[in-house]
Amino acid sequence: MTSLDKPTEDTEQTQSDDARAVTEAALFEAFGGVRGMVETVLPGLLFVAIFTINKDLHISAIAALAVSLVLVVVRLVRKDTVKHAFSGVFGVAFGVLFAMFTGNAKDFYLPGMLYTLGMALAYIITTLAGVPLIGLILGPIFKENLSWRTRNPGRKKAYAKASWAWGLILLAKCAILFPLYWWANTAQLGWVLVALKIPPFLLAVWLTWVFLAKAPAPIDVFAEMEAEEKAEKEREAALAAEGGEPTGGRHRRDA
Repeated sequence: MTSLDKPTEDTEQTQSDDARAVTEAALFEAFGGVRGMVETVLPGLLFVAIFTINKDLHISAIAALAVSLVLVVVRLVRKDTVKHAFSGVFGVAFGVLFAMFTGNAKDFYLPGMLYTLGMALAYIITTLAGVPLIGLILGPIFKENLSWRTRNPGRKKAYAKASWAWGLILLAKCAILFPLYWWANTAQLGWVLVALKIPPFLLAVWLTWVFLAKAPAPIDVFAEMEAEEKAEKEREAALAAEGGEPTGGRHRRDA
């Protein structure tokens, strides 16, 4: 190894570490991190715990909805992003409405189960269509928007793999839950559903991180636009300095 090789390897390692850090930060933002997982699990956990003890649908449902609202209020007070907490409130609210309308406590879980099935199909169908859903979700967070579709084939391939992973993991989860919806009682279904909240999610996030960490870096389209605007201003300034006329001014006069 020459003295010039080591800095090059160090630079490549630094770039790789930076890419991994950016990927981790993007996944954390997209999926809410530890706090988002807690907000997802807590209402359902409270519902099944109370229902297991007293078999009272109304008390269980009201408690689950109340804790969801408290989580939103806490985020509002702390001026944090509320998208994950709000999604939890809507999910719990739909579950409460279903259960109250039918009088069947198991229907508290049905909207979430249908949502999971819908997301599984969405991941698979969008991937087959050439626009993997995970890329649509993470593209704006990486500031690449849809540039990965035509300009970054390696990244598109990584998004496709990640979307397949999400779709198949969620389908496997549905394959467990829907039979239990018909055969198990409310408490059994609830505890299994709570147990399956975090592990499949973490597996899907980890696989997404693995695929993206090995993929080419995202193309920052916002930085490109800023660079183009800067170059255009510099050209106009150069023309003005040479006694010429900026393109923008000529267009305005022609108009």
